[in-house]
Amino acid sequence: MKYALNWDLDSIFKGGIHSPELAAKLELLKQQISDFKQGVSAYEANSDAPEYAELAKLTDLYQTILAGHLTAGLFVGALYSADFTNSVYRPYLSKVENLEVELNEPANGYAKILAGFSDAEFAKIIELPQFAIVGFTLNEKRKSAQRLLDDVTESIIDKLRTDGLSAWSSHYDTIAGTLSLTYTDENGAEQTISAGQALNQIDGYPDSKIRKTIMAAYEKMWGSAENLAADTLNHIAGARLTEQAAHGYKDHLEQPLELNRMSRATLETMWKVVDANKGMFKPYFARKAQLLGIDEIGWQDQVAPITKLGDYTPTELSYDDAAEIIIDNFGRFSPKMAAFAQNAFEKQWIEAEDRPGKMPGGWMESVPDIKESRIFLTFTGSVNDAATIAHELGHGFHSSVLTDLPEFRDQYSMNVAETASTFAELIVNDASVAAAKTDAAKIVLIDAKMSNPVAMFLNIHARFEFEDSFYKERKDGYVTAERLNELMDQAQEDAFGGILAVRHPHFWASKLHFYGDSVPFYNFPYTFGYLFSAGVYAWAQAQDNFEEAYVALLRDTAAMSAEDLAQKHLGVDLTKPDFWQAGADLVKKDIDEYIALSEQFVK
Repeated sequence: MKYALNWDLDSIFKGGIHSPELAAKLELLKQQISDFKQGVSAYEANSDAPEYAELAKLTDLYQTILAGHLTAGLFVGALYSADFTNSVYRPYLSKVENLEVELNEPANGYAKILAGFSDAEFAKIIELPQFAIVGFTLNEKRKSAQRLLDDVTESIIDKLRTDGLSAWSSHYDTIAGTLSLTYTDENGAEQTISAGQALNQIDGYPDSKIRKTIMAAYEKMWGSAENLAADTLNHIAGARLTEQAAHGYKDHLEQPLELNRMSRATLETMWKVVDANKGMFKPYFARKAQLLGIDEIGWQDQVAPITKLGDYTPTELSYDDAAEIIIDNFGRFSPKMAAFAQNAFEKQWIEAEDRPGKMPGGWMESVPDIKESRIFLTFTGSVNDAATIAHELGHGFHSSVLTDLPEFRDQYSMNVAETASTFAELIVNDASVAAAKTDAAKIVLIDAKMSNPVAMFLNIHARFEFEDSFYKERKDGYVTAERLNELMDQAQEDAFGGILAVRHPHFWASKLHFYGDSVPFYNFPYTFGYLFSAGVYAWAQAQDNFEEAYVALLRDTAAMSAEDLAQKHLGVDLTKPDFWQAGADLVKKDIDEYIALSEQFVK
């Protein structure tokens, strides 16, 4: 079947950024926020007891606003991501951000209403039918109210965020959107590409010499913008640290752990297991260098594709073939996953075209008002691309099984969000390896599969170590671009265990995730999700009715802590190393097979 490379946004709001439907939605949200604010201000708990009908109305309105805001935000953000050098979208991004700021005040007031009930009163409230299904979220909001300052101060903080934290995050997009580099390809032709295109080439360019050339130009390009990027990163971190201190957080990790509903003990145990197992990557990279025909591994080689091996040369994967691979193999685990993926391809929920002007990276976002999702990525035809699409479709499937639940039950944290996506990726990767007809083909596919554990054990750990060190230093003042380069270089040296002969000191400048305004420490949840999904993957193969059990797990992801989720559905303790080690052992198994199979090609 032939699938379109571009998404359909008209089914959300017709007419693009100037859509009358979008304008009407933004006005409706403004009115709903005003109504919510009035309702919160006028609320009287005593007169609402014991049925709490008014509180139920406020709770429903709050969730309606959240769903509508996500829908409008997705639409504007999708247009921007697909053409992110176009300034026409910026005012609309600001409108969406301003609505969020307007919502924060009554949202804080709502949380304070919940905090105003005694423990006994609140326990009775969340047993009522209209509240029971979202009781976990209500309890979270009740606890969060304890960190809030007075209403006037909170309002000022919210308004300052628009031209502070959020503004600096947007400013980074402006910097990235202006950058490009030029290189000479293997045919002697000069090529000029954007920052986003360069990132794709660094990961996937088949010629190692040209890949190295692009990497050097990419590092130099970001070096030319290092002072602008350093200013931006310092202001983002400074604003975040100021807000965290004002709200009583003890250090820079307490908030991200709270947002991910996981304990510090779980995080520390996970990283200890990661550290203890890094040695297994040294023989893998030594063999990869041999198969690539290079003397040493540079940053640009960590996920580079093996394009020639014996008499095998991988062919370029078409988008339609990738779609069929995903649909077929999802179906082996879950007919619902397969049906969801096919629907996403057929109804054009995916923006996949490779062209200049697109934002780097990929994402999935829900469209709550129409119970759909949209996926953004760039399809290049590499062996990794089917897994990349599967990853984002995994996110989409996760969201799809929650559409009948209240909006609060769709607000799962980032670490468990990465579980469903990585699980979907594992399905496609393993299926591709199993279907390989020759040893050479299997080696190439295992190598492509290894890009994930390389990222989760090494690259993501380097990001975490860098950001942890940076935030510690930022508390004492501005951190210069030169020092940021040193911190990143050291983090890569430590995390990769000396594997990299050429590192990427300006990675702190080039990586979008360091500049987000909504989620602090956009790193460790990925490693959590990868290893947690490995546990789910092993568990899935032992279930008589996997689909039912898996959907039940996903439906609980916004209703309990990560530790409770693992205990309830998998029967494991995340603060103990055994569970995490089991995931590392699966990686070791792949490495052992990779080395054994490839021995014949290096003699």
